[in-house]
This record gives sequence, structure tokens and C-alpha cells, in this order.
Amino acid sequence: MGVDPGLTRCGFAVVEMQPTRAGKSLHVEVKGTSSTEDLAVRILEIQRAAELLLDEYAPDVLAIERVFSSANAPTAIATAQASGVVIAAAAARGIPVAWHTPSEVKAAVTDDGRAEKGAVARMVQRILGLPGLPKPVDATDAYAVAICHGWRSGVGAKYNMTAATPTHQGSRTALQQAQGTAPSGLTAAQRAWQEAERRAARR
Repeated sequence: MGVDPGLTRCGFAVVEMQPTRAGKSLHVEVKGTSSTEDLAVRILEIQRAAELLLDEYAPDVLAIERVFSSANAPTAIATAQASGVVIAAAAARGIPVAWHTPSEVKAAVTDDGRAEKGAVARMVQRILGLPGLPKPVDATDAYAVAICHGWRSGVGAKYNMTAATPTHQGSRTALQQAQGTAPSGLTAAQRAWQEAERRAARR
């Protein structure tokens, strides 16, 4: 499951990734809350939306876009609040969580860490074989985060996604910590992702 966190709009996408780097969309939705609602109620709505999807689809891993500092402090805080309850919902169910930065996601999906939204949407459509461009942008971003994680970590048997996948800070995932395993050698998918990130950095 990929998540594009936000309090006004939170994107959720459930995908099934294949070793061939192809993917299939199982579900996508954007949960919205109104700024006229009480803050506590809005946060609860995001939490419940995440819980319903986690219970229904029981994903192998939850990948979420890392919260960055922003010149717009209220937006950054709201994003962090939404991220927190989604992460907590996954952790309560024993589902591993991985974080990816926006540039990581763009580099993985388009080979360009500075790609525009339109380019990301077109690649998401192509990778997942969607009949049209994913909309709105929150859905596109949730799909892209899920694809990024599948490609970066290597997709194979159940939980292989997290077997060698560090978070953005280089620490081990919750599953690795529970199993006492350390990151292993890179898979072909991981090497491809790293090469895409290097190309993006050179630009």
C-alpha cells in the first residue's frame, strides 16, 4: 500500500507488484476532510480510512511519502498529523512501514528525481496498465510511492519487499528488526532504482 499523506486529501493506493517490474492496481482512493471540521475529527477520519483499507487488503508493507519541512508550516504540520495516524494504524497491525522521499519516488518511477506531475502520472498509468491517467494528483502520488517501494526493495516472495530496504535514514525496517536481519545484497530491481537515482542526481 502506498500513501500520499495529507489532512485535506490523503491518497491511498494498493498495488500488486511483480518481479517483471509490472504492476496491477487493486484499489485507489483519496480520503478528504474539510477544514471546517474540528481538527481531532479530521485526524480521526484519516485514521479510520487507513484502518479500513489495512484490514481489507492486509498489505505486506505500507510505503509512505516522507514528510519534508515546508515554508507553509500549517501544511507541513497537517501532513505530519495524517502521516502519524496512518503509520500507527499499520504498526498496530504488525505491517512494516517504509518511507520514501518525493525525489526517490520520482527517480524510481520516471528516472528523473525532478520529474513533473504529468510525467509521473503517465508512467504510473503505463506501469499499472490503467485505462487512463490516475486522478487526482493524490491518487497518482500514492500509486507512485507504492511502485517506488516495490522497485527499490525488489519484489519476489512475500515480504521480500522489506528484506533489504532501509528507510530514508538508513535504518532497518520494523520487519528486519523483528527478525534480527541485516540488509543483504541488492537485487536487480534495487540496482535499477539506484542507477535511476544516480542519473537523476547528475542532472
